[in-house]
This record gives sequence, structure tokens and C-alpha cells, in this order.
Amino acid sequence: MKPALFFFFIFFSSTLFAQDSTGSTPVDSNSVVVHKDPRLDMLVKKQATINEVTSRDNRRTDKGFRLLIISTSNREEAIAAKTKVYTYFPELKAYLWHQSPYYKVKAGNFKDRESAEAFQKRLNVYFPRGVFVMKDIIEVKGGKGIDDETDN
Repeated sequence: MKPALFFFFIFFSSTLFAQDSTGSTPVDSNSVVVHKDPRLDMLVKKQATINEVTSRDNRRTDKGFRLLIISTSNREEAIAAKTKVYTYFPELKAYLWHQSPYYKVKAGNFKDRESAEAFQKRLNVYFPRGVFVMKDIIEVKGGKGIDDETDN
């Protein structure tokens, strides 16, 4: 029985041609045919234009000043300082930068040193190790009246 079963499997397995394309035209396996609505391309171009215009208007940069709140190698301490800035001064935008091995928390977008120094005095109460005014590239609002951080 075993030899008959063995020959049976050999005979039928030799007649099977799995994934064989004989008898049909060869198919190019490197091409994909995509059927889509041509209006999709117009929508993608329109959205790209909208994104470019809004990001350009909302993310203008200029020379200005920021307040250096903390510079530490402890990430948790930097996050706590950023949280403290948001808690006590919600009108200031805080930035957490990582320059290995230090984490730096900067706050504000001030166009002139005087407005930065005014906030520096207020922040020194909450950060006794010192808050420093630094020259930096700041974000300014787009539109007619470009205001400093105090108007946010």
C-alpha cells in the first residue's frame, strides 16, 4: 500500500504547475495600474497650496529675544520648568530644546530687550537660579500688526 501511495503522489505532483505562466502572455511584475478619480490630484494640489500659504503667514521669524529659564541635563527638571512657565505665565510660549547633553527651556518671543527684561523680573520670583535674556530667532505673528509676546 505504501509504495502505491508513494507513486500516486509522485505522479500527481509532477503534473501540477503552481504559479506557472505557460500558455499565457507574460505579465510585467514591475508595474501597477491605479484607477483613481482625476479630481483627487486637483484636491491634493489645492491642499498643498493652502498649507504653504497658512504656514508662511503663521510662522514668520525675526531676530528678537527669549528668556532662558533653565539649562540642565535632567529631562524631568526641564519639563517641570516648562510646566511651571505655562502654569504661571500662560501668555508666554515655552520652548524645550535638547542640545546633547543639555535640555534648555526658553520662553517668550520678544522683539525688544525692554519687554523681555520686564518678564525676566517676574520670572525670577519662580526661578531663583536665574532667568537670562538671550538673543534668538523668534516667531512673530503674521498680518498687519506684528505684536510682541505680551499681546498673545
